[in-house]
Amino acid sequence: MERRPPMKHPAFLDSPDPAIYTLRTTAPGPSGKLPLTAQLLRNATSGHIFGMTQNAGMGWDPKKLRGKEFLILSTQGGIRAPDGTPVALGYHTGHWEVGLLMEEAARAIAAHGATPFAGYVSDPCDGRSNGTPAMFDSLPYRNDAAILFRRLIRSLPTCRGVVGVATCDKGLPAMMMALAGTKHLPGILVPGGTTLRTEEGEDTAKVQTLAARFAQGEITLDYAAEMGCRACGSPGGGCQFMGTAATAQVVGEALGLSLPHSALSPSGATIWRDMARRSALALMDLEDKGTTLASILTTDALHNAMVVHAAVGGSTNLVLHVPAIAHAAGLPRPTVEDWARINRQVPRLVDVLPNGPTHYATVQVFLAGGVPEVMLHLRDLGLLKLNALTVTGRTLGENLAWWEKSERRTRLRAKLQELDRVDPDLVILSPARARAAGMTSTVSFLSGNLAPEGALVKSTAIDPTLLDADGVFTHEGPARVFGSEASAIATIKSRGADALRQGEIVVLAGIGPASGMPETYQITSAIKYLRKAKGVVLLTDGRFSGVSTGPCIGHISPEAWAGGPLGKLRDGDRLRVRIDTRKLEGSVDFIAPAGAGRSAAAELAARPASDKLIADPNIPADTELWAALQSVSGGSWGGCVYDTARIKQLLARPSSP
Repeated sequence: MERRPPMKHPAFLDSPDPAIYTLRTTAPGPSGKLPLTAQLLRNATSGHIFGMTQNAGMGWDPKKLRGKEFLILSTQGGIRAPDGTPVALGYHTGHWEVGLLMEEAARAIAAHGATPFAGYVSDPCDGRSNGTPAMFDSLPYRNDAAILFRRLIRSLPTCRGVVGVATCDKGLPAMMMALAGTKHLPGILVPGGTTLRTEEGEDTAKVQTLAARFAQGEITLDYAAEMGCRACGSPGGGCQFMGTAATAQVVGEALGLSLPHSALSPSGATIWRDMARRSALALMDLEDKGTTLASILTTDALHNAMVVHAAVGGSTNLVLHVPAIAHAAGLPRPTVEDWARINRQVPRLVDVLPNGPTHYATVQVFLAGGVPEVMLHLRDLGLLKLNALTVTGRTLGENLAWWEKSERRTRLRAKLQELDRVDPDLVILSPARARAAGMTSTVSFLSGNLAPEGALVKSTAIDPTLLDADGVFTHEGPARVFGSEASAIATIKSRGADALRQGEIVVLAGIGPASGMPETYQITSAIKYLRKAKGVVLLTDGRFSGVSTGPCIGHISPEAWAGGPLGKLRDGDRLRVRIDTRKLEGSVDFIAPAGAGRSAAAELAARPASDKLIADPNIPADTELWAALQSVSGGSWGGCVYDTARIKQLLARPSSP
């Protein structure tokens, strides 16, 4: 019988370090005594007493355990060494440094005799997810995180108030939804700030198009490698443009949830850390005065947030998130008509990436005065609800009166001149100056036989050279239909016979809420930055990154998987798009072929779904559940929320025999 050599075991099965056998099974435990009283023992729950035991076990001074308890929640990700080097990477820069903000807030709370607690629900990165199956989890994550944050708040029953620290596309809306759903407590939002501009590289919007530009021969491999490395000017903070991350920070401050001039602060800077300390002090002041979030999150606060969103040229994703925040707060959800009305009333005042015309970075918007500077102009136009209460304990009007005369305003605006030689009044413009610069309002809401329930476009980000003298974009051309983002991006990158041709209208169907409503920045960025794609129109039932630009029309409803007409289009179908960027209206239409003998709507109704409409096998069951719940709760125009009452009502219906 053949003798086998002895099996060699892998080294990781055991450790060569003898120190691992230095053990003990008991330890003395914390010294001191819990600050108990007879009355407390008679009336407190066992959970309260055991919580104090665990607090002492974690090393908190037992003598300080009767102080008020405050919870700091964040979206922190990664493991960061004290010197800032990575031990384990986070998903994105936006949550990489926010633990420093938590530390500042915690130290401020402890210094005032209270006890800070901390919890985390990390968030994904839409930039990292783009073009991958991970995007199916992006929007559904928001609801999950909001639920987890609320569960963490309720799981600390002694909590007297909440600090929420968050930065980016889904984590920050989730945090606002969680705070909105905790109206019985004081709460405050600490926005995680923005990354600095890189001195010799592309911004974090343009750099996401390296692959498409290389495929078209517009850049070299060496250039792509170098620019791809350099785009992040600092290791922390949200992206440098007014995308969803930056817009959510702006909206949080406009809601009154953050201290004045909190949004868009440069991550890692002293001014950024100081904001966290002051936010903790403000929270304790709110608690001391008995002011809860119910007094701050009102219909007036929602109005102010929508007005500021329009004024900064914010991401269309907030059309999903603001109704979700309203729903969590128990307030009426803004409708499409509300958004359209406000966008018609409010001028865009901020010149920032991706809208232009000059394309300043978000940190430059911060130095120019940020949200309160924008609000000064809006106040003078009579567009704000100035009596809305904020987390300062004062009204918005009182905050703006302070800001207008503050040293902070004067010195930071001067700092922008000093550092970048930029006039702050060219970053945040007066209404008259904005009109003279041809800056149109933010979002247009469209109709038409392809969008019977509506669609939207960030019309402020359409290249002005594509507009006529009246500010109207019109285009008629043949459809190029795709049933997946992967197939569309392959065509956009192609230089062969299947390459995208000038004048074509890209139709991307089947990525609406039923598929998790992934965003399509791979495509929209290519349309902006590829020379051959200038003026190419995109129609989709999906959504866009906040940095998307061009005639890209999304949220087309009903979606293809719900029988919407978008899912019935064929290659070569004649389509017509009209967007009035001044009146903020327009249409998206299918033109019936000559000799069809019936109207365009009738022609579409008679067609079966396109054979390109094929369910993606990568859609997770979790996302399918999210899609089912949100679809019966108002859908995407209702914020993709879970309407518990409506869901219970449907579940209570007797099943069919």
